[in-house]
Amino acid sequence: MTVVQESPAASSADAEAEVLGLYRAHLSKGRATLAELFGSHMEVASEGAWLTTSDGERFLNAGGYGVFVMGARHPIVMEEVERQLRTHPTATRILLEPTVARAAEALVSVLPPGLDRVHFALSGAEAVETGLKLARAGGFKRTVSMRGGYHGKTLGALSATAKEVYQRPFRPLVPDFLHLPFGDADALEAELASHPGEVCVILEPVQGEGGVIIPPKGYLKRVEELVREYDGFLILDEVQSGFGRLGEWWGADIEGVVPDVLLAGKALGGGVMPVSAAVATRKAFRPFDKDPYVHTATFSGQPVLMAAVQGAIRAVKEERLVTKALDLGARLLPAITEIARRNIPDLVVDVRGRGLLIGVELVEAGLAGELLIELFNHGVVANHSMNGSSVVRFTPPAVLGDTDVDFLLNSFDLATRDLVRGAAKMPEGGN
Repeated sequence: MTVVQESPAASSADAEAEVLGLYRAHLSKGRATLAELFGSHMEVASEGAWLTTSDGERFLNAGGYGVFVMGARHPIVMEEVERQLRTHPTATRILLEPTVARAAEALVSVLPPGLDRVHFALSGAEAVETGLKLARAGGFKRTVSMRGGYHGKTLGALSATAKEVYQRPFRPLVPDFLHLPFGDADALEAELASHPGEVCVILEPVQGEGGVIIPPKGYLKRVEELVREYDGFLILDEVQSGFGRLGEWWGADIEGVVPDVLLAGKALGGGVMPVSAAVATRKAFRPFDKDPYVHTATFSGQPVLMAAVQGAIRAVKEERLVTKALDLGARLLPAITEIARRNIPDLVVDVRGRGLLIGVELVEAGLAGELLIELFNHGVVANHSMNGSSVVRFTPPAVLGDTDVDFLLNSFDLATRDLVRGAAKMPEGGN
């Protein structure tokens, strides 16, 4: 009897089809359709700046929405997490537990002075909710966020996320939220002056999901000054921009801003665990100090998560990843700009960035989607921007080596050339 052996390629294709079917059956039909646009590839392994699919292909990960500042499975983070897994991964939350105390101390050590009270959570949206609740508990009943800003999709966070398509199905949202133009200090002053002592302001140092929108120089400092002048409350959302992504520990450091609450997340778990945090001044944190049960979560500060935080901070410090992010950004931004201007001058609107948060804005959203696919075809994973649909966003890790940088730039060169060919084949007036 002849035994027919299934080839690895056939086996991989069968597995991908099975998983795609499970997505359709149990997760999201829309997500399954999106996966098909990228060839239904299935990621199964990762290390450093690279991920591997089930069929053995490797892709440079310049996406991940800001999670992978230190790449995937960084050895320092893995060492801390594996040690905690072997001893005490989950705590009762009744007794004292040392890893959460040490993680809080480590996080405070790299934050602007005065921010020394920490509430840990899992997602960025949870951190946003914590900040908003601190503001409300402190008597600040009106909230100002910025157009194009992104703060998450839970009900309170969504009220701050000024995007019609996300808000519409869930209205009415939390009342007394106002959205103002990002970068317009005069509009903010008018609102603060109209309601002194009542307004919480939440914003990002750079709007990542907005399409890498960088405010005018001095804007963040002016926001802080206005909030103090009119007795307001300032929340700086650094879930994506923080932890070295901008070439500084925090966007707050660029202009010497100290908010009432700073929100951290994404890279805070070292690319291994889901962790976020709201870090506040003692005054802002007072409502939570009075009653330890007024704002809690079962998995807040669990030991295995806190081990990841300690490992992430160690990795950034020991490998000088903040400086590396600054240096890599200074190398990548002009090179990406030059390639875009050379290859797609009629299709690109702007290339902008700070550190390792870089956006390429196309003339229309459809072209951004096409560029993402072309990048993928040439071995690079990048991201779209949820509030800036015409922007392709690069958030590569700070552990890129010279060959990785060359690969990224060469792939972008090839992808933009292919984008031009594809655009030339489109019928006039459509896509």
